Amino acid sequence: MISSSSRCHPDFFWRALRRRLFAAGVFFIALVSSANSTLDRVEATALSRYGDTVAERVRQWRSALNTANEQSERDQLRDINQFFNRNIQFSDDPVVWRSKDYWATPLETFSKGAGDCEDFVIAKYLSLRLLGIPDSKLRLIYVRARIGGPNSSLTQAHMVLGYYETPTAEPLVLDNLLGDIQPASRRTDLSPIFSFNSSGLWVQGASRPSASSTERLSRWRDLVARLTEEGFEP
Repeated sequence: MISSSSRCHPDFFWRALRRRLFAAGVFFIALVSSANSTLDRVEATALSRYGDTVAERVRQWRSALNTANEQSERDQLRDINQFFNRNIQFSDDPVVWRSKDYWATPLETFSKGAGDCEDFVIAKYLSLRLLGIPDSKLRLIYVRARIGGPNSSLTQAHMVLGYYETPTAEPLVLDNLLGDIQPASRRTDLSPIFSFNSSGLWVQGASRPSASSTERLSRWRDLVARLTEEGFEP
């Protein structure tokens, strides 16, 4: 039996919290104090693998996170969305990675200075998690995006990041194609297919996750493994 005094001990609290987060499939550190430790390791990895140019990009990322740390969640969304939209060039995977479909870590994206829509979303998602925004408020959303205007029938696969202020709220959409963040109802060019985060995977219209994201999405599972190698912790 655990005594009430043991339950109040800080070590017990943090051990219990880490166990709950891991059991929920949350692979990224959410507390800011831990985020600094995480980013120390990521910066060291950047320096050893890629040199000072990429390490400097990580330092700029850290500066953006430090600035956003004191702001409201809405302002954090805006600043992180702008940071990556302004500092990363859009380019397709065959050009950047010589691969049909590759999900890059933020460090890998910084090493190239370019990425596709998935890479923008992954970097934004991780940044907001490092700022302490709960996983439950964020989802990576696969969509079909209409191109060529409102009367066009042409679509292409695309990914955006959704922010849900409450579980039933209309999501706000962070997109590398647009400078401003808009509610989903204004993004009539996007048709959701499925969404996911560290905690699960949702099919279109479902209110509860239908599967584990790491079990169903091999690219997500591979991404998590590479993030761990770079210094992120489960």
